[in-house]
Amino acid sequence: MSVTLVYLSSYLLKNATQAVDAANRASISNTSPRAGFGRRLLAMIYDTLVAVAVGMCAAMVMIIVMVVLLKNELLPLQGHAEPAALIQSSWAYKLVIQLWVGTWIAGFFLWFWKKGGQTLGMRAWRLRIFSTTETPMSWSRLILRLVFSLGGIGTLLVLFDYKHKQSLQDRIAGTEVLQLSKHANDHKSW
Repeated sequence: MSVTLVYLSSYLLKNATQAVDAANRASISNTSPRAGFGRRLLAMIYDTLVAVAVGMCAAMVMIIVMVVLLKNELLPLQGHAEPAALIQSSWAYKLVIQLWVGTWIAGFFLWFWKKGGQTLGMRAWRLRIFSTTETPMSWSRLILRLVFSLGGIGTLLVLFDYKHKQSLQDRIAGTEVLQLSKHANDHKSW
């Protein structure tokens, strides 16, 4: 009986929270303008610096793991005297490192977009992603948005679409980037 009550109360709380979130989103999206190219560019520069730091940390971790595995002979050195020489000469090791780093950088953007609708750069420049449809933001939509951003090139469409101010990734994923007021950018108001 108590398990059923706990489950029911958590279900009701979740639905009530989603209703409040939807009302807040609706009020923000009705009063906030879409972000222009300048603010988006500044947020992208900020996020690029953070993404580079994330990538460097991820690469460092993977390289240390590879060196430890190679030094302890858990992976063969393939005739090289030092692990660094093998890693630099092997396309397979380089590919593993690049995939690892790319996964972490993509994860950085996807996690922040999913959890709060903002990356660190977007938060600094008071930008936030909202859905243009009634459906909630799903991982598949966010991955679609990430892929079609084309490393930031998709944002150039905002320069040509000055009426609607939507980038390629926004059009394809059904999202919009809004410029928030200082009050709306505060996490307490969400």
